[in-house]
Amino acid sequence: MDILAAIKREERKLEKELGKLEHQLSGVRAAAKALGHLERKVVGAKKRVLSAAGRAAIVKAAKKRWAKARKQAKQVAR
Repeated sequence: MDILAAIKREERKLEKELGKLEHQLSGVRAAAKALGHLERKVVGAKKRVLSAAGRAAIVKAAKKRWAKARKQAKQVAR
């Protein structure tokens, strides 16, 4: 039961710290707004595009690797 009490104390301590941090954050946001700073919007990363030639080169290299692996496996099996 002593462990449970210690966990509860730690939880209360962390919740208190979280409250302080949230209060500080709201103050910083208010100051930024007062200075005319616009909030930044989260922008998703651009999708990377692979050309057909690039894709074909990757496929060709993969097939070559697999052929080499199969050849080695046959030689070991003998």
